[in-house]
Amino acid sequence: MELEVDENDLNAAGAEVFANGGRKGIRIHGWLIESRTNSILNSSTVQEWEKKLETSHLPEMVFGENTLILKHLNSGTKIHFKAFDALCGWKQEALPPVEVPAAAKWKFRSKPFEEVILDYDYTFTTPYCGSGAIEIEKELNGTKISEETGNLHWEDCKEEIDLVALASKEPILFYDEVVLYEDELADNGVSLLTVKVRVMPSSWFLLLQFWVSYSLSITKIVNFIIKFFK
Repeated sequence: MELEVDENDLNAAGAEVFANGGRKGIRIHGWLIESRTNSILNSSTVQEWEKKLETSHLPEMVFGENTLILKHLNSGTKIHFKAFDALCGWKQEALPPVEVPAAAKWKFRSKPFEEVILDYDYTFTTPYCGSGAIEIEKELNGTKISEETGNLHWEDCKEEIDLVALASKEPILFYDEVVLYEDELADNGVSLLTVKVRVMPSSWFLLLQFWVSYSLSITKIVNFIIKFFK
């Protein structure tokens, strides 16, 4: 369902929304927040990713061109979320496969006439918390180009989310949910990684969520939250 935004609320916040094909977003308080969506990877790109990740296993539906970008224009600070980096985290984490009774029936998932040994984390659980960089714009032969000059460093903090502010009745100026990858676990459940963003006049709120439900045996939800106040 498309979010209906009051033009008066946008003007009062000094915000501007835009949409162009699979790209849409908002400019507000020095931030550019943009989502990009497209179809799942084609077979040739799947093979490329498998080679780069050194695996023969990927989720059934990988939205490789889907991304959510949050960029602070003055500093060049850029936070973005994409499937490839999330799967890099899954590969590096190398968790053992979840042992549940239904897994025995799943050995014939991709090769029905060959037994497949489940020696990998088939839920695609990832520790991914987003990607970050410092991105500057410069001109080259009269054309503006963007160049990443460094990576962001995440640090733990003791600050808690202001739930009162989060529950305030501010108008929502922009909202979107971007699916990064999904797998139905051979019809035994679902594994899903999504990122959602909600923009209000005084702040924006982001939720990266990994959710697994498998064969009525396990349910796992991993949330990563960023909250920004102007």
